[in-house]
Amino acid sequence: MRLPFWPDSADRLGAVGADGLDTVASASIAAGQAPAELAARILWRMRLLALGDRKPDFLTHREIDSTLKLLPADVDCRWVATDDPRARELAGYDGVWLLPGTPYRDDGAAYAAIGHCLDTGTAFLGTCGGFQYAAVALVRARLGLAEAGHAESDPDAGQHVIVALQCALYGERRTVTPVPGTRLASICGEAPFEGFHNCGYGLDEHFASKLQDAGVVISAHAADAGPEALELTEHPFFLATAFQPQVGSSQSGELHPVLSAWLGAAAAGRPIRPGQ
Repeated sequence: MRLPFWPDSADRLGAVGADGLDTVASASIAAGQAPAELAARILWRMRLLALGDRKPDFLTHREIDSTLKLLPADVDCRWVATDDPRARELAGYDGVWLLPGTPYRDDGAAYAAIGHCLDTGTAFLGTCGGFQYAAVALVRARLGLAEAGHAESDPDAGQHVIVALQCALYGERRTVTPVPGTRLASICGEAPFEGFHNCGYGLDEHFASKLQDAGVVISAHAADAGPEALELTEHPFFLATAFQPQVGSSQSGELHPVLSAWLGAAAAGRPIRPGQ
């Protein structure tokens, strides 16, 4: 898939080539960056981390494989298991995608990745399990509840932010309704759309309300699933969704708008290295 780029990109960039630069250019232009600044940024290859424990028998993980193949040629995206030492080597990544498939083999690595993105402004996308862990991390950070946990992976936690859904949604589609004015609505539009789910846990409504009081935006809802997405307005890009946007990419051959937005945010947020 080609992301939006200057109509005369080939003339502007000449021998550098446009195919591998679409993501960087579209995000940079949207951010109001001048061509000279863009030229400096494109000299550095973008690095993304897809963090999760790959299970090829999972449809959702095979769809992630298909999604990663659709990324532009200038993007280096690595699928790293949570119990791999590289999962904690977060410096230098321009974006982190915390993947579905929980409980993770190393919950600490997942929470460390979320904390890194919160502290550094690194573009963060969490989907399904990544959404759930992001909610727990935000409750711990914003509400000061260190004992907060996930009912599936931490059944002995003092308070469960993520609880079992009344109706499990394994392999189910639900209508997702974005909240007008949110980042998710700007990405996907305000009209309801179908989202694929493969989970049995969701965000507790009590904690959803507490997170909103603490400045976290609940940006979508769905029947049976409850809160569907959360985001932070003060962060360059922090978005987590209960639905799995990668599902369907193997058939469509295109990135879901949520993934394109994360990719663009990672490109726009890349620092200019010294000497460039």
